[in-house]
Amino acid sequence: MNIGEIARRAGVSRSTVSYTLTGKRRVSEETRRRIQAVIDELGYRPNASARALKEGRTRTLGLVIPPASQRLTEMQLAFVASIVEAAARADFDVLLSPSGGDHERSFERVVTGRRVDGVILMEIRLEDDRVTRLQKVGLPFVTIGRTRDAEHMWCVDIDYATLVSRCVHHLADLGHRNIALVNRSTELVAAGYGPGHRALTGFTDAVAERNVTGVDICCADDAPAGEACVEQLRDGHREVTALVTVNEAALPGIQRGLERAGLRVPRDFSVAGVAARHWAEDFRPPMTAVDVPTHDMGAQAVELLLERLANPQAHPRHILHAPPVSLRATTGPAPTR
Repeated sequence: MNIGEIARRAGVSRSTVSYTLTGKRRVSEETRRRIQAVIDELGYRPNASARALKEGRTRTLGLVIPPASQRLTEMQLAFVASIVEAAARADFDVLLSPSGGDHERSFERVVTGRRVDGVILMEIRLEDDRVTRLQKVGLPFVTIGRTRDAEHMWCVDIDYATLVSRCVHHLADLGHRNIALVNRSTELVAAGYGPGHRALTGFTDAVAERNVTGVDICCADDAPAGEACVEQLRDGHREVTALVTVNEAALPGIQRGLERAGLRVPRDFSVAGVAARHWAEDFRPPMTAVDVPTHDMGAQAVELLLERLANPQAHPRHILHAPPVSLRATTGPAPTR
């Protein structure tokens, strides 16, 4: 049995059968039922596509990622991998779609083309047009990250404000009185990128609470930018003896910058941050950090989306991670000067 035979008996074209099975284009409910009746009559062997047709689903989840022009960080790649793995365990495929810039048509095709049963959004802004669009069309979705008002959203996120605050308190406990925050890029923060704003909020509140001096710097997501940030601190804020960062892609450059400045970690300068575990462990010496549970978070995003698909009337669920600071070897007492 093949698509051609199904099309002939249903009185439709092969492409219509294909579109119905894959969900790539909209097909009327009457046509879908006629094709399903032929499949049932002929005893067409159920496979993933036929099962999807019978259920009225594609068994495909959309994953909306940053645009191709923006290099994905290790953390973002880890989220993608964990989502694909979790979806496969549930017998779902994953359709990747970039958004932003020149890729809005790709996002629109995912939203309006019935190509997916639901969507997972990454890299959420405080005011995110993609969230508004999905809410408007009624397509189920889950976010990794959250908007400013996330009360009615299904989401998995990291409590950046709390975690950065913990890092500042740890450094202040060690006697550091001048602490810097190395944040994400100026462009991301200006665009309302949630983690960047919440990291800054946690940092600002913590330095005020501890009555220490804080310096915040935006940094592009690459090693050269990290090295430049250290140079900026040494040129304009030589009194700074410690930094907190949420920019894991800049870590190799931060390490190089400290080495070039002749600063020994942690004797002369302390470093703490929020990063995927392997980034922290690859730093030399291993970095005191909040280890981001990327594998768990990606799997939880899939679980929430499948729960939402199975129970459309269920109340929204939020999973907010706030792991402890893992003390390693990059934080020590403030140097005496």
